[in-house]
Amino acid sequence: MQLDLLVLRCQQLETSRQFYESLGFRFVAEKHGTGPLHYAAEDAGFVFELYPAAANEALGNTRLGFRVKHVPQSLAQAPETTTREFDGTRIYIVRDPDGRKVELREPAS
Repeated sequence: MQLDLLVLRCQQLETSRQFYESLGFRFVAEKHGTGPLHYAAEDAGFVFELYPAAANEALGNTRLGFRVKHVPQSLAQAPETTTREFDGTRIYIVRDPDGRKVELREPAS
């Protein structure tokens, strides 16, 4: 089993795109038929999409985790950061523009 698609609904689509790009994702704008403009990033068979949330759409309590290169550089876009240790690895926890917790850790050497 392998996760190959993640779609997030965002109240602040452009701000969310900028936040996730600061973590290393590279998005392209897409629009399928009469659907909304959204952003998609694809890497190694994994597609990550950001869609605009409908006016009354609940965003839920989603928590994400990414391995990113150069975590300290990525944190420049995250005003509040907490850290924790897990199995000897430091994990940085930030919030995206819609308030979701995002865990960041660097890839193992």
